[in-house]
Amino acid sequence: MQKAGFWDDLARAQKVSADLKNIQNKLSTYYGIRDKVEEIELMLQLIEEEEDEGYISELKSLERETGDEIEKFRITTLLSGEYDRNNAILTIHAGAGGTEAQDWAEMLMRMYTRWAEKSQFKVQVLDILSDTEAGIKSVTLLIQGEYAYGYLKSEKGVHRLVRISPFDSSNRRHTSFASADIMPELDDDIEIDINPADLKIDTFRSSGAGGQHVNTTDSAVRITHVPTGVVVSCQNERSQHKNKATAMKMLMAKLVEIKETENKEKIEDIQGNYNQIAWGSQIRSYVFHPYNLVKDHRTNAEKGNIQAVMDGDLDLFMNEYLKMKSINNKQES
Repeated sequence: MQKAGFWDDLARAQKVSADLKNIQNKLSTYYGIRDKVEEIELMLQLIEEEEDEGYISELKSLERETGDEIEKFRITTLLSGEYDRNNAILTIHAGAGGTEAQDWAEMLMRMYTRWAEKSQFKVQVLDILSDTEAGIKSVTLLIQGEYAYGYLKSEKGVHRLVRISPFDSSNRRHTSFASADIMPELDDDIEIDINPADLKIDTFRSSGAGGQHVNTTDSAVRITHVPTGVVVSCQNERSQHKNKATAMKMLMAKLVEIKETENKEKIEDIQGNYNQIAWGSQIRSYVFHPYNLVKDHRTNAEKGNIQAVMDGDLDLFMNEYLKMKSINNKQES
């Protein structure tokens, strides 16, 4: 960074600066943990030398606090994927079941928004399709923050809800499904060749909250990648040009994800329909009745405080998934 001409290439300079900040943050966390470990060692010596047990409660509290910080720091070392540090694009689709499923999709949107806020990430609604009766049919959120994608990639899949439906006058138990799809937001300097002939671009009028918020022009944009069937849309901006640019970024991110999953060399090699995640392969169940339990079917992680989970307490499930993937990767290698 001290070299002459470093800032001439602004895009590269900003990337190097971001890398430096990331390293500095990790070092700062490490030194903070190291200082607390040294403080624990000194406190142990003091207790032994003076035979004073008055420090024991303080020692236990410091040990718990340090242990939590070490575990949190260890989890970040598992976020080593190429795009793990990137922002995340989260899309939620309601499954079959009408109003009940749409309400569940909206509950998931609230859950992830709360998680993002607790993690000090920013949330922006890129596209939303609400229902006049209740809930949402689909929503796409941009979650901005370091390692947002690294954590949220664990949430990709079908989420299952079991509860007494508030929309059923007979108070019967219902099972509903909604899917979550996660993509990394790609950096602007990443170039991807997409054949313009493979794209179908539609414009339509944005939906809104009513009054002045409803767009009166066809500024919303929907892009379909014909060979794969991937569909993305954006309506958060009043400008059609900006919505198209955002939708193209979403499309490129999805195609890159599919390409890497299928180990394809080029985007052109991808074929098939990828409109939604397959049903019947739920990753997690949220049971409100006849008992309260959230269970992840991949890691067997469980949490009985379902309200805390719906308020964004997802760290247990994300961390256990990252640990599982780390173990699996080591076994494969």
